[in-house]
Order: sequence, then C-alpha cells, then structure tokens
Amino acid sequence: MLRLTAGRVGGLPSRWAVAAFSSSSARMAGHGHGNTFSREQADMSLPMYWDRLDTPLPDRPYQDTLRAADKSLKQKEKGPWNYLTKEEKIALYRLMFKETYAEMKKSSSESKTMLGGIFFFIGFTGLVVLWQRLYVYPTHPCTLDDEWQTMQVKRMLEMWVNPVESFSAKWDYEKGQWK
Repeated sequence: MLRLTAGRVGGLPSRWAVAAFSSSSARMAGHGHGNTFSREQADMSLPMYWDRLDTPLPDRPYQDTLRAADKSLKQKEKGPWNYLTKEEKIALYRLMFKETYAEMKKSSSESKTMLGGIFFFIGFTGLVVLWQRLYVYPTHPCTLDDEWQTMQVKRMLEMWVNPVESFSAKWDYEKGQWK
C-alpha cells in the first residue's frame, strides 16, 4: 500500500508539468494564435437566420455579404419596382430569404424513410419471433391439446369439483348434459 502511494506522489511533478504545457497550448489553440487545431465558433449574440412558417421575417437577411451585382441590384431596389424585371425581383427575394412558403410547405421524403425503417424493423422482429417459435422454443405441452382438455373436464365432472359455483354446477348429472 505504501509503495502504491509513494509511486503516485513521485509521479505528481511530471504530471503537473504535462498539465501546464497542455493547458497553455489549449489556450493558444482556443484563441487562434496560428494553431491548426483552432475552430470557428458561431457568435450566438448576433441575430440568426431561419426559415419558419410561423415567423415570416427572420432577424437577418439570408445573404449578409453582397457581391457587386447584388449591390447594384440593391440600388435598383430603392427605385420604382415597375422598372425591375421578374428575374431581378426573384434575385432580390433570394437575397432576403432562402426558401419561399411553397418550398417550406413542400413535403420531404424523410417521413417516408422513417416509416419504411419502422416497418423494416417490425418485419425483422416478426421474422426473429417466427424463427424462435420454430427452432428455439420447445413444442407445446400435451395439456394444451383439445383431447387432453376434454378428458380433464370429464374427470373433473366425475369428481364433482366445486359443485356449488364452478362449471360442475352447470352440469346435469342425471341427464349427462349441460344445463
């Protein structure tokens, strides 16, 4: 027990040095000091764009950065819209929004894929149950056969099992039939 503790205490200075080096390199990687492992993080304080049916106007336009052609189109937008062509109006719409309402409402095949997957797994489970029933489980006992059950009922009637309330009370012993 003492050797184990002494070994752990002896290894602490080397662990501290490794931890100090790795934490400083992690700090450098986190702030983008030329390290190739740094990742871009989205600024969640800025307004975000989304296409939703219940909120028609998102917080920001779809395209923030405009090319030269888009900038000239935005200048044309400030004038009368009668001079704009249909293609220019569509291009202006696509600068502001990614999808139209018709495109948002269009159904996707994702639900069909999910339903197909569910039915596939239900079918596979059915095959597994069938295989188990045929090859894994033993045959059903003889007490479940119809002949055995009729013999058991005859035996119980001959023994007068609970003749007050059970099915023996419904048997007419004089006539030999059910009441």
